[in-house]
Amino acid sequence: MPARSTTAKKKKSGGRARRAPARPRPARTTAAGVLRYELELPLAAPRARVWEALTAETDAWWLPSFRMMGEGSRVRFEARAGGTLVEERPDGGSLLWYQVLMCVPGSALHLVGHLGPDFGGPATTLLTLTLVDAGRGCTLRVTDALHGAVGRDLASSLESGWRQLFGDGLRRFVEGR
Repeated sequence: MPARSTTAKKKKSGGRARRAPARPRPARTTAAGVLRYELELPLAAPRARVWEALTAETDAWWLPSFRMMGEGSRVRFEARAGGTLVEERPDGGSLLWYQVLMCVPGSALHLVGHLGPDFGGPATTLLTLTLVDAGRGCTLRVTDALHGAVGRDLASSLESGWRQLFGDGLRRFVEGR
């Protein structure tokens, strides 16, 4: 059987040339891993004061460089199981930082969050914030466990970020600096 010309194909398909079906792009794979790190920050403020600041006054100490939704955003924390740590813009835009898995009032928060590719992921993070009495103040223990596309660079970046947020933000706020 002779091959049909492009003109014949156009007539049969209503005057349009048919295109070959698009070829699917090959999937890219990234090795998944598990990463865990801990850090401790001594705070010269009573545990009850730090808990109040951490859970009820979050927006007051959340650093501008950590406001992913931009200037004018507000950070709200609902410290209860099922509650959220959310950043919201006046125009309705919002970012879910974490969801609360467990809250032990005055001492511990267990949170789950997600990192999209723009933030080093994809990965899921299980963050635990624990307050322990230490002399006249307390210590904030930060434990972060991630699984997904994780590596040493991500761990270093996250640990540095938490040190900055809790050290330059929360610590200065509760210590009155």
